[in-house]
Amino acid sequence: MTILRRVLLALGLPVVLIALWWFTSAGSTSYYFPPLSTILDWFGRLWFSERFADDVVPSLLRLFAGFALSAVIGVALGVALGLTDALRRGAEPVLEFLRAIPPTVLVPVIAIVAGIGDGSKVLVIVSGCVWPVLLNTVEGVRAADEVMIDTCRSFGITRAARLRHMVLPAASPQIAAGLKQSLSIGLILMVIGEMFAATNGLGFSIVQFQRSFAIPQMWSGIILLGIIGFVLSALFTVVEKRALGWYLGLRESQKRNG
Repeated sequence: MTILRRVLLALGLPVVLIALWWFTSAGSTSYYFPPLSTILDWFGRLWFSERFADDVVPSLLRLFAGFALSAVIGVALGVALGLTDALRRGAEPVLEFLRAIPPTVLVPVIAIVAGIGDGSKVLVIVSGCVWPVLLNTVEGVRAADEVMIDTCRSFGITRAARLRHMVLPAASPQIAAGLKQSLSIGLILMVIGEMFAATNGLGFSIVQFQRSFAIPQMWSGIILLGIIGFVLSALFTVVEKRALGWYLGLRESQKRNG
């Protein structure tokens, strides 16, 4: 019964909003806001065809590549900065300067330097995704229990073993939070990167539809983006619950006892 209630709570509002959109747009004669039935008709015709492999699959591959690269860079650099105060203080001004630059501003620069291939699109995603992972990793590492670290040192446990068995597990909840933020940012930057100097991709298709005044097709691409974002978030939540089951269980027990 609890699972059924959760499903109803999760799907209740989306179903209501879709029904509201369907009925309020049913008689629409607006060129820019066509009926939802027309949009869904184009959705099936466009995205359940070879266009899915030509545009959506390349977009997802770029997103996954940029997300994975951001995770590796963010965690590695975040651990180094979190463990070394002098390194963190020295790098902080440069990192704050780079973080203040909006990734969208870098799109033309990256296109000039890296060209218009997949590599430049991946770099655009990395330019924005790496920061939540990096900053959350630094904070998670710095929040590790100093008493336990000193205890490990006194018992002669190596630095690598401390990092693997104590520091990273302690920081993993915040690392996961940073990764989840990065996933949402990555989806946005994937689309933005494909809107500039691209030859395929979901963002490229949406812009082409908009420029050719194919409004129902454009709306169908926007809906597909929302569906992709929802599915990726749900998948990440499932992986997060499995990977951090020990932490979530501990926090739940603390809530019940408190």
